[in-house]
Amino acid sequence: MAEQQESIISRAAIAGHPLHPMMIHFPVAALLGLVATDFAYFWTTDPFWARASLWLAGVGAVGGWIASIAGLIDLLTVQRIRQKISAWCHAIIAVMMLSLASLNWMLRYRHGEEGFEMWAFYLSLFTAGLIAIAAYLGGRLVYEHAVGVDVD
Repeated sequence: MAEQQESIISRAAIAGHPLHPMMIHFPVAALLGLVATDFAYFWTTDPFWARASLWLAGVGAVGGWIASIAGLIDLLTVQRIRQKISAWCHAIIAVMMLSLASLNWMLRYRHGEEGFEMWAFYLSLFTAGLIAIAAYLGGRLVYEHAVGVDVD
Protein backbone atom coordinates (compact mmCIF):
# COMPACT_ATOMS: atom_id res chain seq x y z
CA MET A 1 0.00 0.00 0.00
CA ALA A 2 1.31 3.48 -0.91
CA GLU A 3 2.37 5.77 1.91
CA GLN A 4 0.11 8.77 2.40
CA GLN A 5 1.93 12.01 1.74
CA GLU A 6 1.76 15.06 3.98
CA SER A 7 0.10 18.01 2.25
CA ILE A 8 1.90 21.25 1.48
CA ILE A 9 -0.31 24.17 2.45
CA SER A 10 -0.64 27.14 0.11
CA ARG A 11 -0.01 30.59 1.58
CA ALA A 12 -1.91 32.28 -1.25
CA ALA A 13 -5.28 30.88 -0.23
CA ILE A 14 -8.72 31.95 0.94
CA ALA A 15 -10.28 29.80 3.66
CA GLY A 16 -7.69 27.12 2.91
CA HIS A 17 -8.47 27.05 -0.83
CA PRO A 18 -5.36 27.77 -2.96
CA LEU A 19 -5.85 30.72 -5.31
CA HIS A 20 -3.48 29.77 -8.14
CA PRO A 21 -5.31 26.62 -9.27
CA MET A 22 -8.64 28.48 -9.04
CA MET A 23 -7.47 31.48 -11.06
CA ILE A 24 -5.58 29.77 -13.86
CA HIS A 25 -8.47 28.03 -15.65
CA PHE A 26 -9.91 31.08 -17.40
CA PRO A 27 -6.62 32.36 -18.86
CA VAL A 28 -5.72 28.84 -19.99
CA ALA A 29 -9.10 28.47 -21.70
CA ALA A 30 -8.63 31.85 -23.40
CA LEU A 31 -5.16 31.00 -24.70
CA LEU A 32 -6.25 27.58 -25.94
CA GLY A 33 -9.35 29.12 -27.53
CA LEU A 34 -7.01 31.53 -29.28
CA VAL A 35 -5.71 28.66 -31.43
CA ALA A 36 -9.27 27.96 -32.59
CA THR A 37 -10.09 31.60 -33.38
CA ASP A 38 -6.81 32.03 -35.25
CA PHE A 39 -7.63 28.96 -37.32
CA ALA A 40 -11.15 30.29 -37.93
CA TYR A 41 -9.74 33.60 -39.16
CA PHE A 42 -7.37 31.88 -41.57
CA TRP A 43 -10.17 29.63 -42.78
CA THR A 44 -12.78 32.38 -43.28
CA THR A 45 -10.85 35.71 -43.32
CA ASP A 46 -13.78 37.10 -41.33
CA PRO A 47 -12.50 40.07 -39.24
CA PHE A 48 -14.69 38.90 -36.36
CA TRP A 49 -12.25 36.07 -35.68
CA ALA A 50 -9.26 38.44 -35.66
CA ARG A 51 -11.05 40.62 -33.07
CA ALA A 52 -11.98 37.53 -31.03
CA SER A 53 -8.33 36.45 -31.14
CA LEU A 54 -7.19 39.87 -29.93
CA TRP A 55 -9.52 39.68 -26.95
CA LEU A 56 -8.62 36.08 -26.11
CA ALA A 57 -4.90 36.92 -26.31
CA GLY A 58 -5.40 39.85 -23.93
CA VAL A 59 -7.57 37.97 -21.46
CA GLY A 60 -5.15 35.04 -21.51
CA ALA A 61 -2.04 37.14 -21.02
CA VAL A 62 -3.39 39.51 -18.34
CA GLY A 63 -5.33 36.78 -16.53
CA GLY A 64 -2.31 34.50 -16.61
CA TRP A 65 -0.03 37.11 -15.08
CA ILE A 66 -2.60 37.79 -12.33
CA ALA A 67 -2.93 34.08 -11.57
CA SER A 68 0.84 33.72 -11.58
CA ILE A 69 1.10 36.13 -8.65
CA ALA A 70 -0.59 33.58 -6.40
CA GLY A 71 1.72 30.84 -7.66
CA LEU A 72 4.76 33.06 -7.14
CA ILE A 73 3.70 33.80 -3.56
CA ASP A 74 3.59 30.07 -2.85
CA LEU A 75 6.88 29.41 -4.62
CA LEU A 76 8.71 32.14 -2.72
CA THR A 77 7.13 31.74 0.73
CA VAL A 78 6.67 27.98 1.16
CA GLN A 79 10.01 26.23 1.64
CA ARG A 80 8.69 22.75 0.81
CA ILE A 81 7.42 24.03 -2.56
CA ARG A 82 10.76 25.73 -3.30
CA GLN A 83 12.46 22.37 -2.74
CA LYS A 84 10.52 20.74 -5.58
CA ILE A 85 12.20 20.68 -8.98
CA SER A 86 8.74 20.38 -10.54
CA ALA A 87 7.77 23.71 -8.96
CA TRP A 88 10.74 25.54 -10.48
CA CYS A 89 10.22 23.91 -13.88
CA HIS A 90 6.52 24.79 -13.74
CA ALA A 91 7.35 28.41 -12.89
CA ILE A 92 10.00 28.77 -15.61
CA ILE A 93 7.77 27.26 -18.31
CA ALA A 94 4.86 29.44 -17.15
CA VAL A 95 6.95 32.62 -17.38
CA MET A 96 8.10 31.65 -20.89
CA MET A 97 4.50 30.90 -21.90
CA LEU A 98 3.14 34.14 -20.44
CA SER A 99 5.92 36.12 -22.11
CA LEU A 100 4.97 34.65 -25.48
CA ALA A 101 1.28 35.23 -24.80
CA SER A 102 2.02 38.86 -23.90
CA LEU A 103 4.10 39.35 -27.05
CA ASN A 104 1.30 37.79 -29.10
CA TRP A 105 -1.26 40.15 -27.59
CA MET A 106 0.97 43.22 -27.97
CA LEU A 107 1.68 42.52 -31.64
CA ARG A 108 -1.99 41.90 -32.36
CA TYR A 109 -2.95 45.11 -30.56
CA ARG A 110 -0.38 47.19 -32.46
CA HIS A 111 -1.08 45.79 -35.90
CA GLY A 112 -4.78 44.93 -35.77
CA GLU A 113 -6.23 42.53 -38.31
CA GLU A 114 -4.13 44.08 -41.11
CA GLY A 115 -0.98 42.71 -39.52
CA PHE A 116 -2.47 39.34 -38.73
CA GLU A 117 -0.06 36.89 -40.31
CA MET A 118 1.03 33.32 -39.74
CA TRP A 119 3.31 34.43 -36.88
CA ALA A 120 0.18 34.95 -34.79
CA PHE A 121 -0.98 31.39 -35.35
CA TYR A 122 2.52 30.01 -34.66
CA LEU A 123 2.79 32.00 -31.41
CA SER A 124 -0.62 30.71 -30.37
CA LEU A 125 0.37 27.10 -31.11
CA PHE A 126 3.69 27.42 -29.30
CA THR A 127 1.93 29.01 -26.31
CA ALA A 128 -0.57 26.14 -26.26
CA GLY A 129 2.31 23.66 -26.23
CA LEU A 130 3.91 25.44 -23.28
CA ILE A 131 0.54 25.43 -21.50
CA ALA A 132 0.42 21.66 -21.87
CA ILE A 133 3.88 21.29 -20.32
CA ALA A 134 3.10 23.72 -17.48
CA ALA A 135 -0.21 21.94 -16.82
CA TYR A 136 1.54 18.58 -16.62
CA LEU A 137 4.07 19.96 -14.13
CA GLY A 138 1.32 21.68 -12.13
CA GLY A 139 -0.55 18.39 -12.00
CA ARG A 140 2.56 16.67 -10.67
CA LEU A 141 2.75 19.28 -7.90
CA VAL A 142 -0.84 18.58 -6.89
CA TYR A 143 -1.11 14.82 -7.37
CA GLU A 144 2.43 13.66 -6.56
CA HIS A 145 3.54 16.28 -4.03
CA ALA A 146 0.14 17.24 -2.51
CA VAL A 147 0.71 20.97 -2.96
CA GLY A 148 -2.43 22.77 -1.83
CA VAL A 149 -4.24 19.51 -1.12
CA ASP A 150 -5.81 18.61 2.21
CA VAL A 151 -4.92 14.94 2.73
CA ASP A 152 -6.08 14.70 6.36
